[in-house]
Amino acid sequence: MFGRVSYTRFRVANFHAVCPHIRSGGRNNNKSCVGKSVKKQRPVNLELQTIQFPVTAIASILHRVSGVITFVAVGILLWLLGTSLSSEEGFLRAAEIMDSFIVKFIVWGILVALAYHIVGGIRHLLMDFGYIEEDLATGKRSANLSFIITVVLSILAGVLVW
Repeated sequence: MFGRVSYTRFRVANFHAVCPHIRSGGRNNNKSCVGKSVKKQRPVNLELQTIQFPVTAIASILHRVSGVITFVAVGILLWLLGTSLSSEEGFLRAAEIMDSFIVKFIVWGILVALAYHIVGGIRHLLMDFGYIEEDLATGKRSANLSFIITVVLSILAGVLVW
């Protein structure tokens, strides 16, 4: 019972400190501390095409997207590997699947996503270990460098797939 009394006193004391109108006017007072609305200037219609993200934000978003693509692709590639290793007919079936242009394009996209994810991961590790400074200029340079390395690796992946 002692704990409840002290809690009630604390609660009332804090409430009066936050809302002094209660002591002076009681229930007939028109001022209210509960339900105050604060108007904020918010955009009515946010058009995503007008937002220009910095290079570092684009690099971060693409790193996450490439991670999701790589995660999903592992299941597809493991299925294809399992099919090819199951028997001779399975190998011929997997080779037939890989002969399609669309499948080659998808595999190329998977390899590009994997390459970017690895390059972006190495970039993050280098920043975490202190080999790359974590300021804006260095972040922009390292993001641009990771894009350039990914373009080179995507060309190599295209040569490998086709």
